[in-house]
Amino acid sequence: MIIGVISDTHGSLTAWRQAYENFLQDTDFIIHCGDVLYHGPRNPLPEGYDPKSLANDLNSLQKQLFIVRGNCDAEVDQLVLDYPLESPYAHVITSDLKILAHHGHHWSVETIPAKVKQSYNIIISGHTHVPELKKIDRVIYLNPGSPSLPKSNDQMPTAAIINETELRIINIKTGAVIQSMNLNTE
Repeated sequence: MIIGVISDTHGSLTAWRQAYENFLQDTDFIIHCGDVLYHGPRNPLPEGYDPKSLANDLNSLQKQLFIVRGNCDAEVDQLVLDYPLESPYAHVITSDLKILAHHGHHWSVETIPAKVKQSYNIIISGHTHVPELKKIDRVIYLNPGSPSLPKSNDQMPTAAIINETELRIINIKTGAVIQSMNLNTE
């Protein structure tokens, strides 16, 4: 099974298509950690800002898409998206993984309740626009960064892939793997 992970597209059709066509297209399903269509009042307009066309692209996917509602997502966004904006988190359970996806504006790695941490193999968030992959105790924490408005020092646009053996954060422009981790969830 291959899972695509993306967050903080902020209405950029260009960034979505680059991530999807190059890396997410061959996945079994996709998790989007929020801030899907609107750029937000503190952000500039990203390159290729076209929320209506982005909504059309998402709606035309021939695979399951799990979307967590971010702090820039609004009720009106649900009117144009065929997938539910789950809030404040989504549970994604496969035969091998228990994944909790949330946007990241309510919890940080440090503030996630202990009972929640005990219940999942992977906890995914977005919000910061900075890619991160780490393991604390037996839980893997993943932030795929942002393909449209990256805020890391190198301003690298990113998304992530989870397969049977590893997690990878990928530069969507070059294809370079910028972080990876073995998926040993034991």
